[in-house]
Amino acid sequence: MTRHSQSFKGLLLAAALILPSLAFAAPPAMMDKNGMMTDHKGMTLYTFDKDTGGKSVCTGQCAENWPPLKAEAGAKAEGKWTVVKRDDGTMQWAYGGKPLYYFVKDKAPGDMSGDKMKDVWHVVHEHM
Repeated sequence: MTRHSQSFKGLLLAAALILPSLAFAAPPAMMDKNGMMTDHKGMTLYTFDKDTGGKSVCTGQCAENWPPLKAEAGAKAEGKWTVVKRDDGTMQWAYGGKPLYYFVKDKAPGDMSGDKMKDVWHVVHEHM
């Protein structure tokens, strides 16, 4: 085995050990400059007052209008971030125990047309 191939194998081993930890390094969303929670594309995230106990009750037509912030397979809870299992078996991100959603009528980053909808949908703010 040449020295070059040993170095290359060492780099591959290091990458294999480091990359899985990097996959979960960034939270799924962040607070924007106005203290409002958005995904990494700037789309506003909401909570639903009828969700309790860290469980989403927004299914069917509700979930079509308020798509959940999906969690990828293998996503792990960290700090205030948790992952909840939906009734359809998919996983959804929650923050502070509250499942997170988008609003279908928000078309551009910063839109928040779902805030206070029917007095049960709310933009997630920093103080949560």
